[in-house]
Amino acid sequence: MQMTRRNLLTGAAAIGATAIAPATGFLPARAAAPPLGAQAPGFYRYKVGSFECTSINDGARTFPMPDTFVKNVPKEQALAAAEAAYMPKGMVTVPFNPQLINTGSKLVLIDCGNGVATFEPSKGAVGRTLHNLAAAGVDPKSIDVVLMSHLHPDHTNGIRAADGSMAFPNAEIMVPAMDWAFWMSDENAAKAESNPMMKNYFAGVKKIYAGIEGKVTKYDWGKEVVPGINSVATPGHTPGHTAFVIASGSSKILIQSDVTNIPELFLRNPDWHVAFDIDPVMAQETRHKFYDMAAAEKAMVVGFHFTFPSIGHVEKDGAKYRLIPVAWNPVI
Repeated sequence: MQMTRRNLLTGAAAIGATAIAPATGFLPARAAAPPLGAQAPGFYRYKVGSFECTSINDGARTFPMPDTFVKNVPKEQALAAAEAAYMPKGMVTVPFNPQLINTGSKLVLIDCGNGVATFEPSKGAVGRTLHNLAAAGVDPKSIDVVLMSHLHPDHTNGIRAADGSMAFPNAEIMVPAMDWAFWMSDENAAKAESNPMMKNYFAGVKKIYAGIEGKVTKYDWGKEVVPGINSVATPGHTPGHTAFVIASGSSKILIQSDVTNIPELFLRNPDWHVAFDIDPVMAQETRHKFYDMAAAEKAMVVGFHFTFPSIGHVEKDGAKYRLIPVAWNPVI
């Protein structure tokens, strides 16, 4: 019999009917164990030379696409791209994935997620970093450095535990000097009063870092911020937005942070402007420069908003790019 969509659907219906009313006349068997209703822990280990790295899933948020999620194209066009990626109709899904880098001398967490206060395991929400670090066998007290790519809440709020204490009590907190200057400026905050999102961002940074301002280390671009980890200037998303090159021996990987948001929209369409970019034109230029380099070097790329485990290669596709996810490796 030739396979057609009609045959497939008719066959599925017949199978379902048989399951409900078996020919024997007996009631269908019931499973002895109830559904668990919980997802497996989200961590994935990989190697960069002698460094052991772990992608830590902070969760994913699915929400109705705002009218201006993409600023410079009609909403219908952005929705079509999301639906083409099989996101729920009218919705967009954004994942969050900090990276843990064990250099052998330092245990470094690059970004730390939304914060444990938002952790809702039964709803698949965000704020899972501490949960998944524990599942990976990592004590937050053992982390030496929390290295921020920029100071948006989904990257930095996780430095606080639910009770307001430091989630990583022994870690040095490192932030981009340019981002710190921007977000801590009262003048900049005053200019943002008319923009609810930006107003909340400014207030959030002040709240999260209240009382520890003098303990924060500010770093510059083009520096080895931790042995084996170099900072790369990738401005536009925020003024001090930073990517990182992780290098060990002859191996390296690019931590792109938020050079692009979800690749299904903004890697495929690098000239689209996501609502969260402070300077969208500069972010667009940065995106092309960064991904032209990554594609030319065939470099492995890690994206904070890529689908977990958030690792892949980027290829040029005309004026666009496409992400080739790495194959899941059962060994490190």
